[in-house]
Amino acid sequence: MSRRDIFRNITRQDAPVNERAPSTSYATRGASRTMLNSLGELAEKAAQAEQLLEGEVIVEIDPALIDDSFVSDRLPDDEDGNDKDLLQAIESQGQKTPVRLRASPDSPGRYQIVFGHRRVRVARILSRPVKAIIESLSDIEHVIAQGQENSAREDLSFIERSVFAKQLQDRQFDRGTIQAALSADAPMVTRMLSVASRVPSSIVNGIGRAKAVGRDRWQEFAQLIDQPANRALVEELLTDPVFTQAPSDARFELALNAMKNSKRPNRAGARKPTTTKWQAQDKAIAAEVIETSRSVELKFKSKDAGSFGRFLAANLDTLYEQFLKQGDEAEK
Repeated sequence: MSRRDIFRNITRQDAPVNERAPSTSYATRGASRTMLNSLGELAEKAAQAEQLLEGEVIVEIDPALIDDSFVSDRLPDDEDGNDKDLLQAIESQGQKTPVRLRASPDSPGRYQIVFGHRRVRVARILSRPVKAIIESLSDIEHVIAQGQENSAREDLSFIERSVFAKQLQDRQFDRGTIQAALSADAPMVTRMLSVASRVPSSIVNGIGRAKAVGRDRWQEFAQLIDQPANRALVEELLTDPVFTQAPSDARFELALNAMKNSKRPNRAGARKPTTTKWQAQDKAIAAEVIETSRSVELKFKSKDAGSFGRFLAANLDTLYEQFLKQGDEAEK
């Protein structure tokens, strides 16, 4: 029997009761009372030690000893007052829900956040200790717990989940772990990784969480951003004050619409067609001259259009000679 079990029956309400009730004065006085109190304290401490080992005891940790998780599943959210509201609540009522930490695998005496980043951030601002539960977790257990807990508390946007998936892939976590962390099936994880791999991180961070934007629109965005001209267009847009001051969802719309509405670059030397109209002095025949950088088209409008067209065709050699002669004279 373990030492922990020795004290268990002392504090159990359903422990066997001796039919001969001890004298009240004897049980509550002198050495007997001291011994029972001591045994009770030992039992309580043993229970607390057991809970601490199982990660169930809430302890207070200096926030200066706490590091962020080695993978992030959140993008900056600059459009709501969640942190401000949380700060006010903790300042007035205290921290109600503990965060989850694990001992840092690289820095003895320090801890990593499994989940509860915002509460730790607020504790730092308020210079208060963080109420936490410390668990012994491997890297795989860490990312699964982090992903599942945050998804359950507040759904991550599609792009946040995609970026989280890519971070896990970059750190060589297998697909099974990524699927478990995101509570997503294999096809969905493939789509997430495709988007996160194609959209540059600078553009993702510039747009932000885009909470209202789902998978289909991000896939459309990823296809458009593959074009170098579109990528340059959006990167330039990132510095536009109209863009930077807009909410995250609006920034996505601005970037997407800019790419969809951008004019495709013309081929080298190409230009839009120009149309010139001509009419004979007697108004018997009219023509349209449609000119591009590579061609000229004549369109005649009259009952004699066919005859005049055949006349021009028959005299093209003469007209061309006149054209060349006119050019030579212009150069003299």
